[in-house]
Amino acid sequence: MSDHDTIRIGLVSISDRASSGVYEDKGLPALRDWLQRALRNPMHIETRLVPDEAAQISATLRQLVDEARCDLVLTTGGTGPAPRDVTPEATLAVADKEMPGFGEQMRQVSLRFVPTAILSRQVAVIRGKALIVNLPGQPKSIAETLEGLPKATPPLHGIFAAVPYCIDLIGGPYIETDPEVCAAFRPKSAIRSPKT
Repeated sequence: MSDHDTIRIGLVSISDRASSGVYEDKGLPALRDWLQRALRNPMHIETRLVPDEAAQISATLRQLVDEARCDLVLTTGGTGPAPRDVTPEATLAVADKEMPGFGEQMRQVSLRFVPTAILSRQVAVIRGKALIVNLPGQPKSIAETLEGLPKATPPLHGIFAAVPYCIDLIGGPYIETDPEVCAAFRPKSAIRSPKT
């Protein structure tokens, strides 16, 4: 039995071509790999591969939160300016609260690598007791935005450093990370002693 809470995570890759089998999806494996390296908690992971259709994306997010009871849902793909990129709109359609700081920070991290990061429209929202975050579509960019640039001067925090405390605040499980991959930040009063 683990000393850590089990966390339920939904992973959604949004792509017309990958969902129709034109090419292999790389988003879901990249997300799963990063989470397995970064989290100390046991995880129950639900994966979905859907086309760039707003109604289907919204329905998938609602199902993962309301029925599968995911604490965290991460999406990849569909966040650019092209006509078929509708992930942010579909995510906002299921939101109880918007969390704009996540999108702002992802763009700050990505701008260190490419000037076109200003074209990304990722959002994050709260639905019930779950946090839903849109991530970029490229596996390399996924890791960069989650981890940030901790060794840069000055350091640039990735978004995942704030995810565990956000989930604490909305009533979810206590998430513990491997600080070698991503050091979670909590106020001292919110840090839980290890279970004995």
